[in-house]
Amino acid sequence: MTPSSSVDVLVIGAGPAGTVAASIIHQAGFSVRIVEKQQFPRFVIGESLLPRCMEALDEAGFLDAVRAAGFQEKGGAKFEKNGKICDYSFGEAFTAGWTWTWQVPRAEFDKILADTVEAMGVPVSYGVSVTGIDFSSDGSSVTTLDDGSSVSARFIVDGSGYGRVIPRLFGLDKPSSLPPRRAVFVHLRDPRRSMADEPNRITIVVHKPGVWIWVIPFSSGVTSVGFVGDPGFFDGAAAAGSTVGAASGAAGPNAGGTGGAGFNSGEAQMRALIASQPYIAERMEGVEFLWEPRTLQSWSSTTDTFSGNGFVLTGNVTEFLDPVFSSGVTLATVSSQMAAHLVTRALKGESVDWAKEYAEPMMQGVNTFRSYVNTWYEGVLDTIFFADDQDPLIKSQICSVLAGYVWDMSNPYVRNHETALYKLQSLINFRDAARKKSAVE
Repeated sequence: MTPSSSVDVLVIGAGPAGTVAASIIHQAGFSVRIVEKQQFPRFVIGESLLPRCMEALDEAGFLDAVRAAGFQEKGGAKFEKNGKICDYSFGEAFTAGWTWTWQVPRAEFDKILADTVEAMGVPVSYGVSVTGIDFSSDGSSVTTLDDGSSVSARFIVDGSGYGRVIPRLFGLDKPSSLPPRRAVFVHLRDPRRSMADEPNRITIVVHKPGVWIWVIPFSSGVTSVGFVGDPGFFDGAAAAGSTVGAASGAAGPNAGGTGGAGFNSGEAQMRALIASQPYIAERMEGVEFLWEPRTLQSWSSTTDTFSGNGFVLTGNVTEFLDPVFSSGVTLATVSSQMAAHLVTRALKGESVDWAKEYAEPMMQGVNTFRSYVNTWYEGVLDTIFFADDQDPLIKSQICSVLAGYVWDMSNPYVRNHETALYKLQSLINFRDAARKKSAVE
C-alpha cells in the first residue's frame, strides 16, 4: 500500500499525553500529525491536576491558553475523616517547583491543548481510529486508519490513553497488580461550596475503609463528585439507591440531563451515596445533577514494554493506577515530555537507551504513586494524615509527592517509598500507645 501521507512522527491520541509530545517534537523542527478516534470535546475523568504537570504544559507552550480559560486554581489537597481535617498546601512542599495548578473540566481542558497544538501547525484528525501498524526493521512504520488512508512515519508516540492502541494491537497488555475498583461520579451545581472553605483545592473524604469520595470544584460553580471503592460496596449501595428512588418518586429535584421526572436508578444511587456521608450530605443533598451519574471500573492496566523499535508509549498507555492522588495527567504529561526529547534525539541519529533513560525513570514515578495508592487503601495513610502533632518536615516531604514531584530522590518519602510510610505509621502508633499508657498511669 502506498501511504496517503508521510510525517516524521505520528502521535496517536489528542489528550494531554499526545499534545504535549506533539508540541515539543514540533518545536524541535520535525513534522508531526495527531490522530484521535473520538470527537472533541469529550468527557474524561482526571480533573484535578498536580503542580508537576505545569512544567510539561509550560514547555509545550500551553500555559497561556489554559490560563486564559479561567479555570479554578488549585493550591493544595484537603483530606477529611469523621470530622477531622488534614490540609496540604503545595506552597509548603519539600521539593522546589510549582506551588499551584488547576482543577479543570477535562472536555474543555483537553480541547484547549489540542486546539493550541493545532494552531502551532500540527494537524489533528478527529474521529479516526488506528486499525493496524506495520513496522519495518529500521523502526519506520505505516499505520492504517479506518477511513481507508494510511500514514508513514519515522516514529510513533502512542498517547492513546485507555485506548491502548499499540499494546492491544501487539498483545503487550497485562493485568495490573492493583485490585479492581469502581468509581461512580457526577457533575452537579454546588451553591453551598463556601461552607467548606472551597474551592481552591481538591477534597478527599474517607467514607468507609477502602471507600473514598472526591470533591473537585470548578470555577463555573459546577463541582465534580465521585465515590470510589470495591465493586461490592456499590452493589449494596445500588440496592439502597433503588429504595430511595422508589420512595422519592418525583419529589426530588430534577437532575439536569437525565430526561424525565423523578429519579432513575443511577441518580437514585448517587443521591443515596451522598446522603450516607454527613460531610458531603450537608453540602450537596438535593442539588441539581448536570447529567446522569456515570460509572467507571477495572481501569488499572499495565505493560512490560514502554518502547520498541520505532515507538514509545506515554501516559495511561504505560499504566493507569487509580484516581485517588490525581496522578493520571501528571504521569501522562511528564512521560510525554520525557519521551519527546528522546524521540527528537533518536530522529537526529543519536543513540538512546530507552530502558535507562525512559522506562526506569517512568517506573520510578509510577511505583512511587503505586506505594501511596496501596497504603491509602490499606489505611496506612489514614494514620499519617490524621495524626496529631505532625512533623512539619515529614509533612512537607509527603506534600511533595501529593504535588507530583515523585522523581525527587532527595526526598526520603520518594527514595524509600516502599517502606517509609509503613515505618512512619508504626512510629505514630507507638507514640500514641505510649501517650495513652502515660495518661492511664
